[in-house]
Amino acid sequence: MPINNLHPRINGERLNQSLVKLSQIGALAEGGVCRLALTDADRRGRDQLVSWMKDLQMAIHIDEVGNIFGIRLGESDLPPVMLGSHIDTVTVAGRYDGCYGVLAALECVHTLNDNNVKTRRSVAVAAFTNEEGVRYQPGMLGSAAYRGSLPVEKARDIQGIDGSRFGDELEKIGYAGTMKCGEIQPYAYLELHIEQGPSLDWEQIPLGVVDAVVGISWYDVTVIGVANHAGTTPMELRHDAGLSAARMINRIRQIAVSLGGNQKATCGMVAFYPNAINIIPGKATFTVDLRNDDDDALRKAEQQLAVIAREVEAEGGVTIQIHQLEHVPPVKFHPSVVSAIEESSEGLGIRHRRVISGAGHDAQLMAGICPAAMIFVPSQGGISHSPAEYTSPEALETGAKVLLRTLLSLANRNEELKLDVSWT
Repeated sequence: MPINNLHPRINGERLNQSLVKLSQIGALAEGGVCRLALTDADRRGRDQLVSWMKDLQMAIHIDEVGNIFGIRLGESDLPPVMLGSHIDTVTVAGRYDGCYGVLAALECVHTLNDNNVKTRRSVAVAAFTNEEGVRYQPGMLGSAAYRGSLPVEKARDIQGIDGSRFGDELEKIGYAGTMKCGEIQPYAYLELHIEQGPSLDWEQIPLGVVDAVVGISWYDVTVIGVANHAGTTPMELRHDAGLSAARMINRIRQIAVSLGGNQKATCGMVAFYPNAINIIPGKATFTVDLRNDDDDALRKAEQQLAVIAREVEAEGGVTIQIHQLEHVPPVKFHPSVVSAIEESSEGLGIRHRRVISGAGHDAQLMAGICPAAMIFVPSQGGISHSPAEYTSPEALETGAKVLLRTLLSLANRNEELKLDVSWT
């Protein structure tokens, strides 16, 4: 049926029900969801996703790092349009982050099937492995391996925070696939997501068209001092790893203050050793998260971190080791895909504005191998990575409508979309 004569409608209730059902896998007694990458809960979530894909008559492909792809065949052999996100979660998560992008993509396929709509290009729905980076670092591991910036064998050898090996756990849950990473070369990539920030909700704007994503630099920091008795060691003779860590953490905030603009600086995890009330810490570890949409500024933040470490070492008589976990540069999305989203939103009469994502997403990795862009819908209060994360069913349906219309626009094009490195 010609696409110009048909505007198939998303089933918002069906989409919401699928989000609820997936959130019951790994549900926590105290509220929220936990499906860390490659755990048994993740396996059960993957099983449910694959079952839904099979119900939609999609061909299933799993690659060497466990990325899952469901393919709805088009009428040609042209490269497919890929939609996706992830279904792994943080330790105590809500039901929308990541999952919404995958299940809304499935709802688009469901809608096309219901209305017997054919597309020139195939449609690929992707669920990338370990986007969150909680159990295994770096985050966005699956999409990094997919685009070739993280070698598969290196990925498989990564040790998790629980001492497990990525490759072993992938085998254990039965999702060590045989398809080569990157074997499916998309025509374009679209990712739908809740905003994970307050702007759209505060401004009462129904849709964000994401044209850029901030760069992210993650670090492990280890401070080595001398453990000693808390009551007998004079204050002036201490080499207190805990105190030095606190000094450094305080100054890390000043990185963001001094650089200004969109610079962010966060310490998210801290641990003291031996962690006893009457012992001066002999070691302290913490993490650093630096973000900016300007790569030059992000590099300056990284340099400032190194300078702060040397200053605190001298002040506290300690040794500080800094290990960079990842550096993902900022990305500008492809203008043609961004425009396609805007045109779809306007065609549906939905207000929108362009936004920059302050969180990392698989889309910024995919932008290195194909034209890509993202769609945001409001998250109430800007809350995410929390059981309190909430987006109304109406807003979820709005995002899925725009995703479907943009998919149809791209999937029925013949012309090539040039990937220009200047976009990324």
